[in-house]
Amino acid sequence: MIRPAANQDLDLRLRERARLLELRYGGCDSRGILSAAINEIFDGRIAVVSSFGAESAVLLDLVAQVDPATPVVFLETGKHFPETLAYRDQLVAHLGLSAVRSISPTADDLAWADADGTLWRRNPDLCCRLRKVLPLERGLSGFSAWINGRKRFQGGLRGSIPVFEASQGRIKVNPLAAWDPQRIQQVFRQRGLPAHPLAAEGYLSIGCAPCTFKGNGQAGSRSGRWQGREKTECGIHQGPRAQRSRAP
Repeated sequence: MIRPAANQDLDLRLRERARLLELRYGGCDSRGILSAAINEIFDGRIAVVSSFGAESAVLLDLVAQVDPATPVVFLETGKHFPETLAYRDQLVAHLGLSAVRSISPTADDLAWADADGTLWRRNPDLCCRLRKVLPLERGLSGFSAWINGRKRFQGGLRGSIPVFEASQGRIKVNPLAAWDPQRIQQVFRQRGLPAHPLAAEGYLSIGCAPCTFKGNGQAGSRSGRWQGREKTECGIHQGPRAQRSRAP
């Protein structure tokens, strides 16, 4: 068991490492950042976390160019649009990704808090915790770092993210932090990347079906998530670690 003081020391060392990595690699292009992270800094100890959403193809394409065998963690919440699951399979085949892992919530957690499948309506924060946060912790077991596709233009908590950050005992890599929507669309065209089928219908950010709506671009790319609620993040990018003790 790690004592609190020792745990604080580990956090300090991790934050310092993230700071040094930012200084050394933060100004590199996205492919260079990924190449360094996957092949040098965290060789064999890094994974990508992808929702296979509206913009996911750009990051996954860059990863595939560096190493298509990089582990990809997909949180199979059981609440995705059917189109998202089909798109996942399409992208995996198109990019030649060979190590995609689908991680689901445990049967015990669902029986405890979401036996009827409507927890998203009663308590969306707890629903995200059981279906995303806790499965992610299991999915990242054994990895020292993970790559995600957050971008500063998405606003909110994402507005000032660095390329490298310390988060809950791991280094989080944000290689697309500085990208804007125009660059994303340009890469989709240049690389011939397939689009998520719901993007053409006006879905700007695509998560679980019950909590995703068509967005208003003027209100931000994530305006269609959890509409009408004071919620902008599912929790996987927020600490501290989720606790199972909160009642539904």
